[in-house]
Amino acid sequence: MSENQPTRLSRDFTAGGAEVATLTLASPPLNLFDRALMDSLIADIAALTAEPPRAVLLRAEGKVVSGGVDVNVFDGLSIEQGAQLWRDLFDRIIHPLEALPCPVVFAAHGLTLTAAFEIALACDIILAAPKAKFGLVETVVGLTPSMGGPQRLAERAGSGRAREFVMTGDLYDAATLADWGVVNAVHEDLEPAATALTHRLADGPTRAHAATKQIIGAWRSGGVAHADSVTPQVSGELFATEDLKGAVRSFLEVGPGKATYRGQ
Repeated sequence: MSENQPTRLSRDFTAGGAEVATLTLASPPLNLFDRALMDSLIADIAALTAEPPRAVLLRAEGKVVSGGVDVNVFDGLSIEQGAQLWRDLFDRIIHPLEALPCPVVFAAHGLTLTAAFEIALACDIILAAPKAKFGLVETVVGLTPSMGGPQRLAERAGSGRAREFVMTGDLYDAATLADWGVVNAVHEDLEPAATALTHRLADGPTRAHAATKQIIGAWRSGGVAHADSVTPQVSGELFATEDLKGAVRSFLEVGPGKATYRGQ
């Protein structure tokens, strides 16, 4: 992407040689989700899907993560046009992001509203700065969050908390959402902490991380019984990976914690 694009996708490597991608909302001061930002984000996620790295970090530039959706996007939509908007955003942002075969970390340093928070909830791990605040405030335009936020919030915090969060339209701080289990950790120095975690995950057994996502995805769609039914095959396939073979040999020869992984 060029410097004038509202999002930016970059790729780098850890000290161990693992590829890491950083996807940045780069349209300050508000990083509003207008059509241009959505299209740019869709293109970046498509690029990640086509060539997955071994971990992804989502972050934002500017004082806030995002002020939410540009309300002009909603103006004058018919029922079918509104439904199609949400289908497109599920199909081209939320579901492909969740389907990436690697860990995805979201770093929220400031205000994170509506679409940005729904995207965060589609990531594997959410980190936040102490001053970050989160909200699904669609009630101000007579709407409910429709990029998967309510159901993914309910998964992390429970249905009662999700109803409260959405219906009140209030802002909630990072400490509260950490207490609810929505935010995984709060860091004073968010950027280095998020980078360090993303690099650590990238250096890990990528195929095993992808299997973890598959198993949890099965639980999300069908409960424990469904997850149990897919686990033997999903986990069994890891025995053909070079990472597992090498890690087992390393464990037997020099003990735990010494293996290196290549994502193979």
